[in-house]
Amino acid sequence: MRLNIFTIVLLFITSFNAMAIEEPEFISIEKKDAFEVREYQPKLIAQVLVTGTFDTASSKGFRLLADFIFGNNKTNEGPKKIDMTAPVITRDASEKIEMTAPVISEETEKGWYVSFNMPKQFTKETLPIPNNSEIKITEVPAEKFAVISFSGLVREKKYAEMLSLLNEEMKKRNLDPKGPVILARYNPPWTLPFLRRNELMVRF
Repeated sequence: MRLNIFTIVLLFITSFNAMAIEEPEFISIEKKDAFEVREYQPKLIAQVLVTGTFDTASSKGFRLLADFIFGNNKTNEGPKKIDMTAPVITRDASEKIEMTAPVISEETEKGWYVSFNMPKQFTKETLPIPNNSEIKITEVPAEKFAVISFSGLVREKKYAEMLSLLNEEMKKRNLDPKGPVILARYNPPWTLPFLRRNELMVRF
């Protein structure tokens, strides 16, 4: 039986999404339907501050970080490719957070932080150094997050619905937010909407 083009593309995307891509380690404290409480282990991230609308900033931040892990960096042995991990994190830079992030002055123009988790094989001392000074390498301590998972494209209406649900579940458990809302996206941009995995996360 001959496969049509749509079936071939679908099989390719499904296979790509099933590939083992490293994700940050966490302990699941509670899980109910799409809501989950997690305790994350310490990790290392590469982060860049970008301005513009959410979509343009996300794209620009992704390109800058991808350029870094694909070899625009330096080590004693020369440039080195770093394995891609998931998820890609985006958060509002205008919201103050209490973590070991680079200090941004209050006068900083509103923008977005976009970050990649670094493979756990690296430490801050062994990770290749970015050639782009805009990219900051940050050690993040152990943290607890309330998380809501959903599929599809991240549009304003969907975002608002999921955030409302997340806030509702946190209030039920008396979990007080201690940081900005974080959007975590796990799939490459060409993934079909119904196959996408997204999460909203809030530290408490």
